[in-house]
Amino acid sequence: MDRNSITGVILIVLIVIGYNALFPPVIEVETKTSDNNTNVIVEEKVSVNEKTNTSIVSDTAELYDLYQRTYGVFASSAQGSDEDILIENDVLKLSISPKGGRIVSAILKDYQTTDSLPLNLVDRDSSAFNITFFSDGNRIINTQDLYFKSVDKSDRSVTMRMMASNGGFLEYVYQLNDGDYMMDFNVNTVGLDKIIPSNRNDLELKWSINLPSTEKSIENERMYSTVYFKYLNDEVDYLSETKDDEESLEGKAQWIGLKHQFFSSVLINNDGFEKPTSVKTTTKESSTDFVKNLEVETQLPYSHNFRESIPLKLYLGPNHYETLSTYNMDLERMIPLGWGIFRWVNKYAVIPIFNWLDNSITNYGIIILIMTFIIKMALAPFTLKAYKSQAKMKVLKPEIDKINEKQKDKDPMKAQQATMALYKKAGVNPLGGCVPMLLQMPILFALFRFFPASIELRQKSFLWATDLSTYDSVLDLPFEIPFYGDHVSLFTLLMTISTLLYTRMNSQMSGPQMAQMKWMMYLMPIMFLGFFNNYAAGLSYYYFLANMVTFGQQFIMRKYFIDEAAILTQIENNKKKPVKKSKFQKRLEDMAKKQKEAANKRR
Repeated sequence: MDRNSITGVILIVLIVIGYNALFPPVIEVETKTSDNNTNVIVEEKVSVNEKTNTSIVSDTAELYDLYQRTYGVFASSAQGSDEDILIENDVLKLSISPKGGRIVSAILKDYQTTDSLPLNLVDRDSSAFNITFFSDGNRIINTQDLYFKSVDKSDRSVTMRMMASNGGFLEYVYQLNDGDYMMDFNVNTVGLDKIIPSNRNDLELKWSINLPSTEKSIENERMYSTVYFKYLNDEVDYLSETKDDEESLEGKAQWIGLKHQFFSSVLINNDGFEKPTSVKTTTKESSTDFVKNLEVETQLPYSHNFRESIPLKLYLGPNHYETLSTYNMDLERMIPLGWGIFRWVNKYAVIPIFNWLDNSITNYGIIILIMTFIIKMALAPFTLKAYKSQAKMKVLKPEIDKINEKQKDKDPMKAQQATMALYKKAGVNPLGGCVPMLLQMPILFALFRFFPASIELRQKSFLWATDLSTYDSVLDLPFEIPFYGDHVSLFTLLMTISTLLYTRMNSQMSGPQMAQMKWMMYLMPIMFLGFFNNYAAGLSYYYFLANMVTFGQQFIMRKYFIDEAAILTQIENNKKKPVKKSKFQKRLEDMAKKQKEAANKRR
């Protein structure tokens, strides 16, 4: 309130008090005196109303002058209704504020937060969507300060207009489609060619969202939240997930996504956003309500035509691989499935198997169990080859021990050469057990990326785990253990114990060259205990199942497919045969002889 408003209120209060003192309430009697008093009262009321109306008119005039000076031709849009406008379809419910014409709430109907609350992707007070441009007199107009009017409203669409005094307007058109998280969002201008200066050829767009925490572990949310973007007809890129980052895009971006762990808000322009475009992430580690603040600044082209339209699209929905793939815009690249071969394994093997099982089985713990059996059976030939190699090394172990004992206090190089000669003569490859295991590594790493990123596991329970997409806690500790956490994850504990048992079984069959690595093999599972304790329970559960299936495979293969006596006989027969040299070995020997002869000639 300004000075005139305060003065007007004080005068009104003094008049009311004075009136009550001079003219106390009396019982009306039908006399001439009463008529005279009535006339006095009416005259006094008229006097008070005149003073009040004069104050209001003066206040309104000054307020209008202020709006006129600040917003120019958009002064009429400085006031409006604060009642949100609702549109919705089967999966999405949007609240649009007349002030700024922006989305202030986006509720996904099929999902809830970890606290069983409606899942809202946009927080009203910590998000922004603002278009800035210059108007008459080089005034800076921010749409977030002005009010839009709804001119065409239905259940699934609304047209919002920010009016100018010349009849022109800036228009937002929101259109939801049936059962779809992707919506049409058009930015239109009509009659602004006489308002926006001729030397201004763009509208500046600023969009930011402070991601609300919706999951059990805010640390895991931060690990997977960042800004993704795709260059027009080019690759997808993203900012760092582990630290605050900022980047100015080198070319036009087809889309920019503000990605949460399991949900994303994506703004799409098939013609490409103009340069300069910048993206930024900021984290407040002390906050327990918000994950990260993600920001976008870009340009929308303006050509000074009477009527212009910028067709955009807006995706507000889950990071579901099949859903995002249907749009053919590489939006599924926002799901972190790994790079290179790991992503290919997930894309062409893991996801198809998972989706096939998901179509007929509702329990995701059972799905992971069956998927583990399928993967382990597919890798069984490589596993059998590794076990046979280990069995050969075990048969040769007594002879290798004799060589080591013979060369104990002599040249260790000779012991190694004698050991390699024995391997060659017996027809044994000391690395034969390693190569099949290396072939399994892409699958192990692919699944390491798949489970934490799979929205299908979100809030799906199995046994004691209430949510397979985050850690399962069977005991909350009253304190925090460094590098471990403040809870005990039972699936992680079972995975660690089974890994230690598996390591012990393998160490008993390994050759002497592995003895120096035994302590490392036992240390690694213990180190992983702290890491996986805060990780997705579905991943720990899978690794535990994989270890248990491996125990079964070892028992069956060693009992029915590996005969150590037959292997020993085969090795003895190989020793009697002349050692065949490969072409590569012959070439190496010939090269060595030639080099030696050349050195002798020089001497």
